[in-house]
Amino acid sequence: MTTATEQTEPAERELPLRERKRLRTRRALVETALARYTRDGFEHTTLDDLTDEVEISKRTFFRYFASKEDVALAPEKEFWDAFLGVLAEAELAGPVLDVLHRSLVTALERMDGAWERRFAESRRLVERTPALAAHSLQHCAETADAILELLSARIGPLVADDTLPEAPGTDELRLRIALEIMVAAFRCALHAWSTGPADAGRAELVALTGRAFAAVPGSLDLTARPAGSD
Repeated sequence: MTTATEQTEPAERELPLRERKRLRTRRALVETALARYTRDGFEHTTLDDLTDEVEISKRTFFRYFASKEDVALAPEKEFWDAFLGVLAEAELAGPVLDVLHRSLVTALERMDGAWERRFAESRRLVERTPALAAHSLQHCAETADAILELLSARIGPLVADDTLPEAPGTDELRLRIALEIMVAAFRCALHAWSTGPADAGRAELVALTGRAFAAVPGSLDLTARPAGSD
């Protein structure tokens, strides 16, 4: 099987040699970390284990990643960086959740061929490793702030289906809630994808994301009733 370290994307071949070497080193660190964490456990894998296997110094490691958690979450962070890039060029027209959904799908489709496997391995680690789950949630919160800042700078006045007077900051509040709904829907899709069949591919993740977003309106309209009532 061809691994990510053996692949060279067409765009990568256009880069200067020094930059290609940097990308190969970074990718080797991610591949090594995901393999060692999966085999030996995150807690039992040291930074020395990773740097020794890749044959680099700790100083070099910290040029690429801030921590053991950071390298494990690299595929996730690559995706959100791509998402922000897509959103920066997207046409911001129509329902905000639709814009966010389309941008998620576009970002997924733009990721390189080797990314999918790395991302699946990373998500499976997150599902069973509390330290990585906490790191993922923190990064998710930071990304939501970046998305809110981007949208606030580009988007026009928001239109809602009511005519009541609005308090200052209502638009930002609505936008923040829309972002939180997007994050929740996508995380539900990721959970189903990463805990499902091991061979579930990117198309399945796109489909699960679509189902999660489609479930949002019905979720907001749910009405609770006492158990046993008709």
